[in-house]
Amino acid sequence: MTNVNLKSSVNIKGKYVTQIIHFIGGEKRTYRDIDSTTIIQGQFTKFQQKDGTWIMVNDKNVLCIEVFNQNEINNGIPYITD
Repeated sequence: MTNVNLKSSVNIKGKYVTQIIHFIGGEKRTYRDIDSTTIIQGQFTKFQQKDGTWIMVNDKNVLCIEVFNQNEINNGIPYITD
């Protein structure tokens, strides 16, 4: 199976990113070390973290997603709390 890069706009932020996903109802989750080349969009958006963990998110429950370059996070910019 060949992986096709769909050129997600997240790739612009870098190979590894942090995403803060805001859900309906006010809950939010922070996912770090996401390999931006593994993002697959569909009813459930799937992505893989650096440690190999796969995460699936039901898109219909998401209001917005914030994306940060992992190097910016590691250098203290911006400040993110859970």
